[in-house]
Amino acid sequence: MSMLLAVLFGAVVGFALGLTGGGGGVFAVPLLVFGLGVEPREAVGISLAAVGGTAISGALPRLLRNEIELRTGLLFAVSGMLGAPIGAYLSKFVPGNVLLTLFALLMFVVAYRMWQKSKNPAVIVPAANCEPGADRSTCQRDEDGKLILTSKCARLLVLVGIATGLLSGMFGVGGGFVIVPALVLFSGMAIHRAIATSLFVIVLISLSGFTSHLLGGKDFNWALTLQFLVGGFAGMGLGSMLARKLKGPTLQKIFATAVALVAIFVIAKSTLL
Repeated sequence: MSMLLAVLFGAVVGFALGLTGGGGGVFAVPLLVFGLGVEPREAVGISLAAVGGTAISGALPRLLRNEIELRTGLLFAVSGMLGAPIGAYLSKFVPGNVLLTLFALLMFVVAYRMWQKSKNPAVIVPAANCEPGADRSTCQRDEDGKLILTSKCARLLVLVGIATGLLSGMFGVGGGFVIVPALVLFSGMAIHRAIATSLFVIVLISLSGFTSHLLGGKDFNWALTLQFLVGGFAGMGLGSMLARKLKGPTLQKIFATAVALVAIFVIAKSTLL
């Protein structure tokens, strides 16, 4: 029975990752702790391995289809890894319920911004359909939608990446639910490419976190992780298939709704602390 639950829960996490490029850690840890009775510290390690492994299964085919912006993804991944430890350190000085409430408020703002963007799809890729010089934003794109990575744009993306990592480290959740809107809102990336790039970033960050977990000598359940991964691969396939069928604005509305639901979940969790 526990094996079936592990596969089912893994499928839920994989489906969320495939559809929205986020939600893995947010869903995985509570499912492991409350659904399978795993100790919280061990659940974090399993979540990192399962989410990272599942994200690989979604990132590889997208990489082959040239849907991932490698330069932008690497900028976010490296700078995010720098910001995460800082966020984790700062979180020690703020009560847990306050942190969760602040994070939930941030998620509501992100959900609102993403929903508003979905009403005007032309805003998603700012410079793609504009006359040369018409767009005054820091990061612009050429006629093919390719990011023009100037030094000014690179600095902005590094700063946003550090802030993203800081938020993830500070609040303990976030991942793709922070990365995807950051890519859309600050780099002008289309939602489908943002989801693909987010999966790539999640793979790198999860690998870093999982390695730290193992080097720390913490307990790890390999069998449960494999069961979770089996379900995760199936869920990733279904989520990715559905995401490809949805138009950009529709997918952004689904993403915004998912972020709002996560915010509600976080608020509910904070009241229990």
